[in-house]
Amino acid sequence: MRMRFWIVGLLVLLSGCSYPEQEITVFSISFPFSDIDHGWTGDFADYPEADSITYELYFNHDFLPENLLVTDTTSGLHISGNNGSDDLFMFIKKKILGLQPNTSYELLFNVKVASNAKTGAVGVGGAPGESVFLKVGASIVEPQKELQAGMYRMNIDKGNQAEEGSDMINIGHIGVGSATTEFTIITRTNSSDNSFRITTDDTGELWLVIGTDSGFEGTTTLYYTQVDVLFNELN
Repeated sequence: MRMRFWIVGLLVLLSGCSYPEQEITVFSISFPFSDIDHGWTGDFADYPEADSITYELYFNHDFLPENLLVTDTTSGLHISGNNGSDDLFMFIKKKILGLQPNTSYELLFNVKVASNAKTGAVGVGGAPGESVFLKVGASIVEPQKELQAGMYRMNIDKGNQAEEGSDMINIGHIGVGSATTEFTIITRTNSSDNSFRITTDDTGELWLVIGTDSGFEGTTTLYYTQVDVLFNELN
């Protein structure tokens, strides 16, 4: 059974008109995290099993920092870690059902996240803003960490820091600006020029994954406030 979605402007255009029923091949899903987590979960990779406590790993659906509570958005997906390996990967994921089986899709992401990482700052291993790369992607297998030779590594190809992988692309960094260290909601997107493409399996399912690949040896704390994904069916 196909999922029901809305396309901004399309319903307005077609309202009051009578047309034969057609398959919708372009649609979007929106996940605002102000009230609920919509089934998104979080986890971490690229850190040692034996030393995991020092990484101060944290994930939950929490209230936003106090300075952001004046906005319409009051909560988000709170994820934080202290990057002792100069390579910590912090990610959120969500399973999507009801897509067309064995069908290729072009995905466009719109990610809103609250960060307090200053641009132009100097940090150990890299900058707290520009050296923490925000990546988006999808996989037909569940993205998860696996223990390999004492290190937790991802089972998908996310690339490494600024480098992209076959399962994730880079859409920017988490720096909010040079004049503040207060939490600020920033938006990162990809476009048709760097869209992400994936083909579903026989079940018509896939996993969305969004994460930060860090070269900054320090604590990174983020609050994802909204994720929008546009699906363009290519077949």
